[in-house]
Amino acid sequence: MAELDTSSGGGKKGGGKVRTKKASTKVDLTAMVDLAFLLITFFMLTTSLSKPIAMDIAKPDQEDNDVKNELRASQTMTVLLGSNDKVAWYMGEAKDAKPVIETFPEVRQSLLKNKDNVYKTTGRQIVIVVKPTEAASYKNFVDIMDELNIAGIKTAPAIDDVNILENEKQFMKEGGIYK
Repeated sequence: MAELDTSSGGGKKGGGKVRTKKASTKVDLTAMVDLAFLLITFFMLTTSLSKPIAMDIAKPDQEDNDVKNELRASQTMTVLLGSNDKVAWYMGEAKDAKPVIETFPEVRQSLLKNKDNVYKTTGRQIVIVVKPTEAASYKNFVDIMDELNIAGIKTAPAIDDVNILENEKQFMKEGGIYK
């Protein structure tokens, strides 16, 4: 509440000038502080914190090994995740492959270039096959999925952690990114 203090002396004192009384105001802020805490409490209780966004990855059951999807070699890029945050990739089939070993920043440019080349030559979207090896870490898998998202690859990547071919392992060993 506002108060008006009129206790200070003023008026006339022995032949001097006449002074007016100065009123001091005092504002009680108790109600404003209560309101502020009520608002803070209200917004804390009614807002929801941002929830982590998870990427959906659906893998087939292990029993369905008989079912295989046929992919065109002309539109397939296989990415092998190795150790030391390195990636080996090749286009087409493994027997005719000329694999390239790169780091994650370099693989983004390769993804974009191969995506454009496949679209120009076949008119189709590129298909990515990701093969994480025992030497790769979970961080590498998340990084390659992020790179695919950044590169704008619309087709869902095929994830094959079971069928790593011997010539793929051999090339990775020669490049120093496989155990």
